[in-house]
Amino acid sequence: MVAYNAGLMAGPRIVPREQHPISRRDIDSDALKVLYRLRQFNHAAYLVGGSVRDLLLSRRPKDFDVGTSAHPYQVKKLFRNCWIIGRRFRLAHVKFGQKIIEVATFRRQVAAGEEVVQDGVPAPVHHAPAERGAGAPGVNNEHLIHRDNTFGTPEEDAFRRDFTINALFYDIATFSIIDYVSGLDDLRDRVVRSIGEPDLRLREDPVRMLRAIALAARLDFTIEPGLLQAIRTHRQEIAKSSPARMLEEYYKILRAGSSERAFRGLGDVGLLEPTAPELHRSAGDVLWRSLAELDAYRRRFEATPDTLTNPILLGTLLVPLGLTFNRNEAPPRLGALPLARRDVERLRQILGLQRRLRDVAAAPRAQRAVAHRGIFRDALAWLEIHGNAPDLVVHWKKLVESGAPAAAPGQGVEGEPPPFRRRRRRRRRRGPLHHKGAG
Repeated sequence: MVAYNAGLMAGPRIVPREQHPISRRDIDSDALKVLYRLRQFNHAAYLVGGSVRDLLLSRRPKDFDVGTSAHPYQVKKLFRNCWIIGRRFRLAHVKFGQKIIEVATFRRQVAAGEEVVQDGVPAPVHHAPAERGAGAPGVNNEHLIHRDNTFGTPEEDAFRRDFTINALFYDIATFSIIDYVSGLDDLRDRVVRSIGEPDLRLREDPVRMLRAIALAARLDFTIEPGLLQAIRTHRQEIAKSSPARMLEEYYKILRAGSSERAFRGLGDVGLLEPTAPELHRSAGDVLWRSLAELDAYRRRFEATPDTLTNPILLGTLLVPLGLTFNRNEAPPRLGALPLARRDVERLRQILGLQRRLRDVAAAPRAQRAVAHRGIFRDALAWLEIHGNAPDLVVHWKKLVESGAPAAAPGQGVEGEPPPFRRRRRRRRRRGPLHHKGAG
C-alpha cells in the first residue's frame, strides 16, 4: 500500500484551462446548468469520472455525472426536478425530460468500526453484504466491501474510485482538470491501471475485473501488467457478484460497440467460465462473428440507438451457442445470469419472424400486415444486424415509409391478451311504461 498512500499525500496535479482540450461547448447543457447552480450556492461542483476521460480523448460521453460538496438534500433544495435515490448511499438525480444528470456527494470509504451520521444519512451497517451474491455458504467474503460510503473530500472521492483514468475531475469554477491519481499520465500512455493495490481492490469489488477488460476494449487501451495478473489470479471471485449486476454489465458491454474485443478479453483471462460457462465452452468463430456484426451496427451511430433492445443483445450471445427457442421447451440459460422471461419470449418472436421478412414475394397486403406486427421493429433490427441482407432491409424500410408504419417500441409481446378495459354500461332508454305515473 506504499504507492497508494504516497499518492494520497502528494496532492493533486491541476491543469489550467489553456493546457487541456475540454471546452464547455462539449459539455451537455443540462449538466452545465447543474454545475453552475451548485456553484452559485457556494458548493464545489466537478464534472467527474468517465465523462472527463472521454472528453479528454475527444470521445462523446454517454453520461455526464457531477460530483459535489453539497449533501443530497441540499442538492434537492436547489432543483425542483430532483429525486433522491439509493439506500446504501443517497444520490441525487436531476431530471431533464428523459435525461438524468446524476449528482453524487464526494465520498470516502468508512473504516471498520467507524460510526458516521451526516445530514440525516444513517450510520454504516457493517454486517450488511455489498452484493446479493455475497454471504453464500462456503464463500469467503472477507475482503468484499461490507461498509457504506460516507461523505468526504474530493481527494478521498478520487481514491475510492476504481481506475486512475476514471478519477479525473473538471472544476467548473476554474475550468481546470484536477488529477489526484496520475490518471492523466495513464490516459496519455493508454493504460488501464488500478487505484491502489490491484489484489485488494479486485477482492473489494470483483466486478472491477470485468470493467477493466471492458474499458480497455472500448478505448483500445492496454491493462497494466500488475492489474492483469491480479485479474487472472482472482478470476473466480467474480462468482461472488450479484447475477443481476453481472447481466447488466454484459448488456453495457454489448451496447458499447466493442463487444467482440471485450468478450475475447474476458475469455483470455478466464472470466467467462465462472459467470457464463456456456459462453466459455462455445467461444469460437460463430460467436465472434455475431459480436462483430453487432459492433459494426453500433458504430454507425453516434449514441446508442434504441433499436439495441435487451432481446436483440441477448440473441447476439445465445443464438451462436446453437440454443433453441421453442415455446414448449425449457428456456435457455446463461450460467446463473437471470434472463428475463419476457426478453427470451420476445427473442423467440424476433427469430420466428425472420422467415416472413425474407419472403418479399408475398402479397403486398401480407407484407403490410407483417409491418404492422408489434415485433416487426425488433425483427427488422435483427435482420439489419445479423441477416446479411441489406437489400431486404431497404425493401422493408421503404415499405414502412410508404404508409405501413411499424409498431412503436415497447408494445406488448405478441400473443399476450390486450390489457383489460372496463366497458362503460350503456343506459337503457326508458319506454313510456317506465315513466312515473304510467299505468
